[in-house]
Amino acid sequence: MRALRAVAWFVRDYVSRHRNPWNRALHLVGVPLALVVSVYLLVLGKFLLAAAAFVVGYVLQWIGHRIEGNEVGEWALVQKLARRPGRGKSEASP
Repeated sequence: MRALRAVAWFVRDYVSRHRNPWNRALHLVGVPLALVVSVYLLVLGKFLLAAAAFVVGYVLQWIGHRIEGNEVGEWALVQKLARRPGRGKSEASP
């Protein structure tokens, strides 16, 4: 049940942060480029091209989120985890 709630939260959060059609289009290109193409190029031993594909894919996603006016998903997740009690921040942090 807990895993199902986590998946439902992820889907709701993803949909709410990707409403702009340009953001969705840039993600449609950027996500596979950063994840699939870069790994494929790594397997082929084309390390520089793999790094370029990864960076370009993430830049496309970042541009999409700038258009949308919100944070990139990974950064939003880091911020959310940092706000959780007992995680991310020490007691001495302001």
